[in-house]
Amino acid sequence: MIIIIDFGSQYNQLIARRVRESRVYCQITAPTLTLDEIKALRPEGIILSGGPSSIYAENSPRTDPGIFELGIPVLGICYGMQFMIDVLGGKVRGAGKREYGFAEFTAGQSEGLFKGISERTMPCWMSHGDAAETLPPGFEIIGSTRNTKIAAVAHPGKRLFGLQFHPEVEHTPKGKRILENFLFDICGCKPEWTMTSFAEEAVAAIREQVGDKKVILGLSGGVDSSVTGLLIHRAIGSNLTCIFVDNGLLRKNEMEKLKVSLRQHLRMNIRFVEASDLFLDALSGVADPERKRKIIGRIFMDVFEAEARKITDVEFLAQGTLYPDIIESVSPFGGPTAVIKSHHNVGGLPEKMQLKLVEPLKFLFKDEVRQLGEALGLDEELVWRQPFPGPGLAIRVLGEITRERLDVLREADAVLLEEIRKSGYYRKLWQSFAVLLPIKSVGVMGDQRTYENILAVRAVTSRDAMTADWARLPHDLLGTISNRIINEVKGVNRVVYDISSKPPATIEWE
Repeated sequence: MIIIIDFGSQYNQLIARRVRESRVYCQITAPTLTLDEIKALRPEGIILSGGPSSIYAENSPRTDPGIFELGIPVLGICYGMQFMIDVLGGKVRGAGKREYGFAEFTAGQSEGLFKGISERTMPCWMSHGDAAETLPPGFEIIGSTRNTKIAAVAHPGKRLFGLQFHPEVEHTPKGKRILENFLFDICGCKPEWTMTSFAEEAVAAIREQVGDKKVILGLSGGVDSSVTGLLIHRAIGSNLTCIFVDNGLLRKNEMEKLKVSLRQHLRMNIRFVEASDLFLDALSGVADPERKRKIIGRIFMDVFEAEARKITDVEFLAQGTLYPDIIESVSPFGGPTAVIKSHHNVGGLPEKMQLKLVEPLKFLFKDEVRQLGEALGLDEELVWRQPFPGPGLAIRVLGEITRERLDVLREADAVLLEEIRKSGYYRKLWQSFAVLLPIKSVGVMGDQRTYENILAVRAVTSRDAMTADWARLPHDLLGTISNRIINEVKGVNRVVYDISSKPPATIEWE
């Protein structure tokens, strides 16, 4: 176990990823964690993240300085190093020359953090406007750059280390080795954390939490809810009831496929609820995307609650909450302005229905959930299913939603995904989908003038959806997709390709 104390760094998820890629378990915590709470987690080491604040600024985030007296190794990164230096008696000031981007770092030793790195001088990624001026007693400089004399520090006796640069980013080529030296040589961790071991621990934890009580889960068919369902099913069997709501906004044949893969293959207890008329009638004439989302969320809650009340003695609600949802809902500054987004749940159901939560994936990233799905034997198509939005095709039919427009989009989307899969690109892409635009264009078919719909194709690459780049799909593939959609989908006479990245665009259009 490694604890990462989050001081607000934009890279804190990267730190966690690097640690877990080394098969060491870690958790990101707020700096408000008490010393007793830290002790209870029994960490082998602590990493202090960077952050946007200056350590000498009023209300800068701080954690209990007692962590430096626990006798376990601590690594401070950027602001984390400055916090360490400041609280232990050194001095940090505004740098005469700020450093952002690449810098040449020269290590003053070839042991400790830099063990096994033959190059004394190496590229690193800097992002700071402050610098250490004097060091606390017992600390020594172990690395510098041209602009920053104190770029790496160590207190060998107490196993305290600091780096002014960011080893977690790819722009620091030796960063992974530096972090692994901290994890394995300094902290004494072992690379034993795997998805198989996580699954065993998660199943045991669910059994302990739930006992012989009943659990309900809103199953969407995505990898998160499917893996959540399978884990809980392994733990409590028929005491789990999954509820799948057909809102009429699904892809072509989606519910039929899920019935086969989940109910027949995995023997899970699933209730399929047909509610498409409710959703589509309520969405009639609605074009504003936020109104669409609110209507869909409200009706889903009503349908889910009505179905859940048919099941007696339910005490728990399961959710496929992931780690980024938890991380992004925690402010290192203690106030709402620094929160990226609130921790989401199923439309407020836990409070309304007075159920206790079961969230077995809340400490996993998306790619780890996929690995867990594979370890559990989940169908490959489900494990690698691209993310699909909660409001479904409602936010991919731009403008007014009608059954006819939904049918056009379903057919076009089915053609698109068929070709993406045939080409071998499906697992290389974060998402690939079609969007029906609220405009028409003139075309010619069979020597006759047409005035039909325009369809946009969106395909992006990403690791976690926080940023994304448009996919450079081969022109021949795009040509095949366009040709098939125009020829096979009645009502479409023009296909365009979205070449916008996130930011400034978002992945979805609405």
